[in-house]
Amino acid sequence: MLAIRVGKSVFFYFNPDLSGTFLQIGISACSFIGPALYFYLKSVIKPNITKEWIYHFLFLFVGIIVIGILYPWEHYPKLWYLYIFNIVYGIWLLYLIASSFILRSTFKTLFSKTKKLSGLDFWLLSVFIGNLIIFIAYKTSEYTSYIVGALSFSFIFYLLFLLIHFNRKKISIFSPTLKYADKKIEVDEAKLLANNLEYLMESKNLYRDANLKLQDVAKELNMIPHRLSQLLNDNLNKSFTNYINSYRIDEAKKLIKNNSNFTLEAIGYECGFNSKSTFYTAFKKHSGLTPSQYKSKNK
Repeated sequence: MLAIRVGKSVFFYFNPDLSGTFLQIGISACSFIGPALYFYLKSVIKPNITKEWIYHFLFLFVGIIVIGILYPWEHYPKLWYLYIFNIVYGIWLLYLIASSFILRSTFKTLFSKTKKLSGLDFWLLSVFIGNLIIFIAYKTSEYTSYIVGALSFSFIFYLLFLLIHFNRKKISIFSPTLKYADKKIEVDEAKLLANNLEYLMESKNLYRDANLKLQDVAKELNMIPHRLSQLLNDNLNKSFTNYINSYRIDEAKKLIKNNSNFTLEAIGYECGFNSKSTFYTAFKKHSGLTPSQYKSKNK
């Protein structure tokens, strides 16, 4: 048995090597909780295609490996309890504070008498507050017990799971709000996102996929579908279907002009339409002519 005294607390381990290994792994893993929370919230509220999160996680990963090799718990237990634990909790706390800044507009809405939280706001607050509770439980465990941290983690996990379950079942547990209320995309950001969307369409020709969905495009852009829908409807004044069909019709026009041996139906399928009638309807809506009329005009 090993006993370690840290301040007024005494910790006992029946198998020091095994307990120390698990403890070292566990406390090292806690280093990633704060960054994971911060970049998750940031990706939802301010989606972008940058990869800055990689550097944060890489820096922490390398630091943990180096410390674990140079100062293993088995040989430096007091160092871990007195310093490394506090460093890990400090990193966790810094990212919690940074996360609170990302949610500052959501907190204003929470305490506002005139505005209501959207379902997305409610979810993000739940994730943040859950992480905060877990942090407090672990940080105060020396005055209670480490089992409190584990129980808090389990409780928050199951609570968030229930929220996801109810939301998918379409049971309204969130306050109703107007679509996109108080979540307008700024002009400069909208231009950047629109340019990224246009580049994606032209470089990968996603519109040729007849089964293409908004979720597929959002995933390619590293955006949440809700935000892409907002960009199309509020900033570009187009529905997803109309936006995709505009690319399909432009492609169809090029093929009609340059490939006289292709049938019009084949061209429609080549451009991403799943039926002849859909192709003809969309073509007439976007160009004012049917494919046959356009072909005759450009013979």
